[in-house]
Amino acid sequence: MPRPIEALVHSEALAHNLARARAAAPDARVWAVVKANAYGHGIERAFAGLRAADGFALLDLEEARRLRALDWRGPILLLEGVFEPRDLELCSRLGLWHVVHCNEQIDWLAAHKTQAPHRVFLKMNSGMNRLGFTPAAYRGAWARLNALPQVDEISLMTHFSDADGPRGVAQQLAAFEAATQDLPGERSLSNSAALLRHSAAQGAPDAARLATPVRNDWVRAGILTYGSAPDYPEHDIAHWGLQPTMTLRSRLIATQQLQPGDTVGYGSRYTAERAQRIGIVACGYADGYPRHCGTGTPVLVDGQRTGTVGRVSMDMLAVDLSALPQAGIGSEVTLWGCSASGAVLAIDEVAQAAGTIGYELMCAVAPRVPMAVAPAARS
Repeated sequence: MPRPIEALVHSEALAHNLARARAAAPDARVWAVVKANAYGHGIERAFAGLRAADGFALLDLEEARRLRALDWRGPILLLEGVFEPRDLELCSRLGLWHVVHCNEQIDWLAAHKTQAPHRVFLKMNSGMNRLGFTPAAYRGAWARLNALPQVDEISLMTHFSDADGPRGVAQQLAAFEAATQDLPGERSLSNSAALLRHSAAQGAPDAARLATPVRNDWVRAGILTYGSAPDYPEHDIAHWGLQPTMTLRSRLIATQQLQPGDTVGYGSRYTAERAQRIGIVACGYADGYPRHCGTGTPVLVDGQRTGTVGRVSMDMLAVDLSALPQAGIGSEVTLWGCSASGAVLAIDEVAQAAGTIGYELMCAVAPRVPMAVAPAARS
């Protein structure tokens, strides 16, 4: 039989979380962000759960091709725009919308020969300092684009750097509003954190503190779509009404009985203080489970909460079975996501134990781990 580890993608949870994004901004259209192969879920596996989106946003032209191959005929937005002039040919062929964030991309458009003008999203650097035109240069960039016959509609866009924390969005929002005050075009400002924390429709306290509300024609639903709280640990997925969309699960392949003084794993990082039973799980850092997870990282065995013991190895990790006498070889182990009994271990909890965020864990599941769409829940 194959090694007993697999990842499952939950289509119903994806659809649920997308609906939560829409409820947070009922007057806006929703981009389902599927960059990084749908945050590690796989575009083809995630598509059924996300097809109610108004559009898909991503980075790679190959991912855009894959969406068109799934018979998606709606908008697709390249979030970093094109990387060289010839990319514009594929934008024309596939009907892709694309972000413009630098003068070079405007130059490429000006030299591009096309039958149909392009829909572009002009990006402002309102304080993130990654991509985009500064507020002072923004109107000039808009005027250059507006003069090009290769350009159809120009939408206005920025990205919040601190929507998930105490600094909030007020400073960047003020810069954006001042620079775009009388410019026409649809707006796209809110990412997942801004949607949940700064949306008036949410009744969020952060939204009430804004002198000007965040107005969106398009919102970008990223990490919330995949069942991770953008502001964890301040809020968890239960607070935001989100559901896990990925489960990583395996089974116990051995048990060991420890005596006081026995150690576990490389470096003998864990020493038993009493008689203790542990289980060995077919999962390790070569599967994408974080090596930095120390003793006590939460895990579910047969739906019951326990913790890891000692260092994570390449192919195995150990878990405490002291309070789980019924557990043995073959018992289900949920590393994150949903157990067969319905118990939930949010990916954010595991990520926090590893000193990282849920995004990284989703994207890091190794190719050797079989991944499939979970069967639909019975009603």
